[in-house]
Amino acid sequence: MGHITLESLLERASQEELVGKMKVVSVLESLPGIGKVKARKVMEEIGVAETRRLQGLGANQRERLVKEIAKP
Repeated sequence: MGHITLESLLERASQEELVGKMKVVSVLESLPGIGKVKARKVMEEIGVAETRRLQGLGANQRERLVKEIAKP
């Protein structure tokens, strides 16, 4: 059982194929305090499609995603 931040996972996505192929919605749903509804709401606000994978995120989307998840 390990711990990893969203930020470090996004960094690994560009280097590791397996991580890069993970769906954004699945990653968000697995975070503590983020459920299915909040994950989809955040993705919609940022403009990330539900089918998007981590490797397909742009720099601005990654930055906004980290900021939105960090909000209380």
